Amino acid sequence: MKVSELGEFGLIELLAKIAGQSKDKTVLIGIGDDAACWRTEPCAQLATSDSLIQDVHFTLSTTTWRELGWKALAVNLSDIAAMGGFPQYALVSLGLPGDIEVASVAELYEGMAELARLFDVSIVGGDSVGAPVVMLSLAVVGRAQKNQNILTRSAAAPGDWIAVTGYLGASAAGLAMLRRGLELYEKDKEIAATLREAHLKPYPRVVEGQALARHGVKAAIDLSDGLVSDLNKLCKASGVGARLFTYQIPVHPMVRGSFGDDSIKLALSGGEDYELLFTAQNEVIDKVMEAVPCPVTVIGEIVAEPKTVKVIDEHGNEVKLEKEGWEHFAGGGV
Repeated sequence: MKVSELGEFGLIELLAKIAGQSKDKTVLIGIGDDAACWRTEPCAQLATSDSLIQDVHFTLSTTTWRELGWKALAVNLSDIAAMGGFPQYALVSLGLPGDIEVASVAELYEGMAELARLFDVSIVGGDSVGAPVVMLSLAVVGRAQKNQNILTRSAAAPGDWIAVTGYLGASAAGLAMLRRGLELYEKDKEIAATLREAHLKPYPRVVEGQALARHGVKAAIDLSDGLVSDLNKLCKASGVGARLFTYQIPVHPMVRGSFGDDSIKLALSGGEDYELLFTAQNEVIDKVMEAVPCPVTVIGEIVAEPKTVKVIDEHGNEVKLEKEGWEHFAGGGV
């Protein structure tokens, strides 16, 4: 059945069933009314939104509907994670061509619902409209730590070390693999599956972000547009500069093994790793390393020289990059 045959209200009813009745006792009114309603705790609230548009952020030839749903929510949860918060509620707006199969939209919602359950996020409302291509716009609302320590881009200070969670470059490598039709990895299904998942099903570092805030980190950003690009944003907001050491960057082992010399470029500029980059003093980073379930690597230092990020290789030479990361309105796309 096509979306045009089911109609808007039939589609909303179906998606409400997939999202499920919220078990969160703070939710008073969920999907189906003019607006969602929930009871808030006496603490700071966080809100974010992100959009994904067909043939700009994804193509249906390489992405399943379930993966698309997962990623659409994941990129929003990553923003809440970057501020050390607890995601709670999601609102989902869909733009759909009328000839899309209802089963496809159901799979998309199932992908979102799967990730939402992992982090106790309630899908409480949204909208659906006709559109020339598939468009998703999500808003996520959450709360800050009860100690009110909210991570921001503007709190880095000279003398801080720069650290990052997890490994870098896998998402960009996965995208490169998909663009090449998997031909580089036909003989190694494990590499193909791992890199594909890194790009299409990123895992937001929500627990890690909460640990950063709990242990005294002040400055952080999630890596959506690329390591150098996002570090530049943090430095600009904080009025500081940075030195980034290429030989300390935790490139994903499968990327290093498969892409050789290009692997460091993917880690520096590839984007969409959705790891957390943060700055802090040594003793704070040590506490974070003990508290989080993933690797944490120190990759550079914050310096007083404002708004300059220098990338330094193992010989002490500055590396000039052709591209720092993804930027809308600068050309490109999937």
